[in-house]
Amino acid sequence: MILLNLLHPQESLPAQSWTFEDETVIRVGRANDNHVVLYSAVVSRYHVELRQVETGWEIVSLGANGTYVDGDRVSQIPVTDGVIFRLARSGPQIQVRLELDTAAHINQPQEISQIQHNSSIPQTTVKSGYDRLK
Repeated sequence: MILLNLLHPQESLPAQSWTFEDETVIRVGRANDNHVVLYSAVVSRYHVELRQVETGWEIVSLGANGTYVDGDRVSQIPVTDGVIFRLARSGPQIQVRLELDTAAHINQPQEISQIQHNSSIPQTTVKSGYDRLK
């Protein structure tokens, strides 16, 4: 399971979250056929992919404006739990969580558990607000 948190631009708190269970590639960008759609002028149509590999997950940058981890531009980097990457130098930040507390899932109501286990996750569109901060 992998959880992506879009962080609020000023408070570093999750503004929106997406959970994926059965995906091996998760696409993020402005194009409507991405798993996570973010409308921001600095985000490319196909900006970044998170790929499940033998050793875990990796971030692969595809965007013209780059993808940044700890202020450094990256092209491909292994994912560690809690890593935060930024789409473009001034764009949205996404935190990656690799493992969720399994005890919390055991105590969840059935309806929530069924929603999270749905493999056909709908596309989500977010107007991030980063453009308005410039």
